[in-house]
Amino acid sequence: MKISRKKIEVLQAQRGYNHGQLAQASGISRQSLSTIMGRGTCRPDNAGKIAHALGVDPEEIVEDEI
Repeated sequence: MKISRKKIEVLQAQRGYNHGQLAQASGISRQSLSTIMGRGTCRPDNAGKIAHALGVDPEEIVEDEI
């Protein structure tokens, strides 16, 4: 699943989360979160965890795949 790094970073900044805080809030390790952000892809369950931690629907952080 392709995610938008830019959207996640904007939401993260709006909530005042640093990388470690987002990782902790989402229940994903810091290393895994770094990998997800670097690749721009993740499994649907991880996209859901990140979105939940940011207080948004997963659709808001997922990019359309064609």
